[in-house]
Amino acid sequence: MVVFTNSMFCSIPTWKLGNPSKIKHNSSTAILKSPTLTRCQAKRCCDCYDMYKELVPYAKAWSWQKTIVDERKAQIERDEDLADTLIVLQHQPVYTLGTGSSEENILFDVKNAPFELYRTERGGEVTYHGPGQLVMYPIINLRYHEMDLHWYLRSLEEVIIRVLSSSFSIEASRIDGLTGVWVGGRKLAAIGIRVSHWVTYHGLALNVTTDLSPFQQIVPCGIRDRQVGSIKGLLREHSHSNGRGTENHQDINDVQLIDITHKSLVKEFCEVFQVDLQCKPSPLLIS
Repeated sequence: MVVFTNSMFCSIPTWKLGNPSKIKHNSSTAILKSPTLTRCQAKRCCDCYDMYKELVPYAKAWSWQKTIVDERKAQIERDEDLADTLIVLQHQPVYTLGTGSSEENILFDVKNAPFELYRTERGGEVTYHGPGQLVMYPIINLRYHEMDLHWYLRSLEEVIIRVLSSSFSIEASRIDGLTGVWVGGRKLAAIGIRVSHWVTYHGLALNVTTDLSPFQQIVPCGIRDRQVGSIKGLLREHSHSNGRGTENHQDINDVQLIDITHKSLVKEFCEVFQVDLQCKPSPLLIS
């Protein structure tokens, strides 16, 4: 099934990449620009809907994001925007395309797709979401951080790079001219965003224990000369290497690997974006 929407699309540009160590958050500047920051004095508050163990249908999460964005923009108009939002989950198997995606990067018959296929308003090309892949959807007001899409994309990459380094001693990097996080020639994390009135949505997806075979039916992110990888695959390949993290994690199961990665993702997100999380029950699980 192919689903197309009537959303107003925008294309997020690919930027030249900076040194990961050069990325920083100017919290004092952010606070000075925040006229209504009345709680979480040193850091911006962030409501967290953590469903990382749940397989959430893509359409349901997508619709919810857009509802939150509309609410956030209304709060901004009333000068009542007091918190950002972070959604963490896994998706049921699905293919998604960005606003400018080319169907030439789809290697199956779109009329007989193996999974649901959605064209969305995010930037980027076609990708796959499925079990074993941790997805983070930050809905943040960049007026309280940095009003700079380059900074935001690089900061999302920085979250992933820190997770791989701190939890698994995996050295990841950026590649000039491309968005995402790479280990060698393999892409472990994809990033696609939409920004409306400086409020972000969509986000990042990190392959942890993901079955990578569905990626073989697309040209992931439109990049033909590079492969997709996962944390589990890298740990298996390098279980006998000198990396202390790879050796320490070679015997853990998939559930434990997801748990470790999730904990690190949330921690590093808070550090990079300088936010304090407030966990809230998800209406997607209540309904």
